[in-house]
Amino acid sequence: MPVRMRLTRLGTNKRPFYRIVVVKSEGKRDGKYIEQVGYYDPLKDPVEIKVDLEKAKSWLDKGVSPSETVRNLLQKAGLAVSASKKC
Repeated sequence: MPVRMRLTRLGTNKRPFYRIVVVKSEGKRDGKYIEQVGYYDPLKDPVEIKVDLEKAKSWLDKGVSPSETVRNLLQKAGLAVSASKKC
């Protein structure tokens, strides 16, 4: 079963807050996850991105493919992610 790194949404209506999590690819968007890697708060000025780079790198080395949005967030956080990994 493939594993992905993607966002899960928290917060209330019109006040989103996202966690960057590692999940089974067939799981629900806001369902059970394996591990939390970081978070993303788009409402702060400037936008707040907090990522545990060691955990993220560890999962990427194991073959986890990040979603397009998570790949962009990881690059902004300072982790070089190749675009060739696709699920």
